[in-house]
Amino acid sequence: MSIKSHQIKTLAMLAIALCVSTVTMADDPKAREIMEKVDARDDGDNQVSNMEMVLIDKRGNERVRKIKSYTKDFGKDRYRMMFFQEPADVKNTGFLTYDYDDGNKDDDQWLYLPALHKSKRIATSDKSGSFMGSDFTYSDMTDPDLEDYDYTLKKEMKVGNHDVWVIESVPRTEAVIEETGSEKSLLLVRKDNYVVIRLVNWIKKGKKLKYMDITDLALIDGIWTTKEIEMTTKKGKTTLHKTIMRFSDIKYNQPLDGNVFTIRRLEKGL
Repeated sequence: MSIKSHQIKTLAMLAIALCVSTVTMADDPKAREIMEKVDARDDGDNQVSNMEMVLIDKRGNERVRKIKSYTKDFGKDRYRMMFFQEPADVKNTGFLTYDYDDGNKDDDQWLYLPALHKSKRIATSDKSGSFMGSDFTYSDMTDPDLEDYDYTLKKEMKVGNHDVWVIESVPRTEAVIEETGSEKSLLLVRKDNYVVIRLVNWIKKGKKLKYMDITDLALIDGIWTTKEIEMTTKKGKTTLHKTIMRFSDIKYNQPLDGNVFTIRRLEKGL
C-alpha cells in the first residue's frame, strides 16, 4: 500500500496549502457522509489479539514491547483492555478504555502501573500526552466523535492501486484541540472499503506533523483489519520519532466475559 513519489509530492503540496489557509470551510455534506460510513464500518466484536509496539528514536534505535489486547462491544460502546507482557520494565502494566458512543460523554481511560500498585485515571487534560512513550496519544486510543469536527472533501486521488478521498477534518472547539493536541487533520479514505489508510495531524504543541499509515490491511472473517500501522512524528523534514504497531493472532467473536473489562481486573493482570 505504498504511495508513489508523485503522490507524496501532491499530498505535501496540499498539506502546505491547508496549513497556510486562513479560511475555515463550512462542513461539507459529502465529506460528512463519507466519514459517517467510515464510522459505521464493521470492525468486529469480541476481539483478541497480540500486539508488538516498536519504538524508534531519531537515531534508529528500537525498543520492542509485547502486548495482549482484548476488545468487546457493550451495545454501541466499546471497551478495550491491554496488558503489557514484555520487556521487564513495563511487564504487567495495564490499560483500560471505555470508548462511549455518546458524544456528550467523555471516554474513560485508566493506566495501571504495577510499581505503584494502583490505577491512574487519565484526565481529559492529559489525553493529548504520549501513550507509553509512543507516537500515539491517549486520545488516539479511542474513536473520534464525528460531531466534534467539520469535514471538507478536498480532492480525489490514487494511492497505489486504490482510489481515495482526501478529507480535511477541523475541530469545532478549542476544547477538542486541547484534548487531542491536533489543530486539524487530513484523511485519506479508501473508496472501496471506507478505511482511513493515511492520516496527517497538525500538532499544536511544537508545530509538528504526525503521519499515520496503515501498512498492512487484511480481510479477516469478512472484516477489514489493520495488521500493521505506523505513526511518525516530524518537524519539517526531520523525523523525531516513529512507532510501529503490529497485530497478530487476531481472532473475532471470542467468548469474552464482561467482567474482564473492569478496574479490578486491570489491577489483577492476565
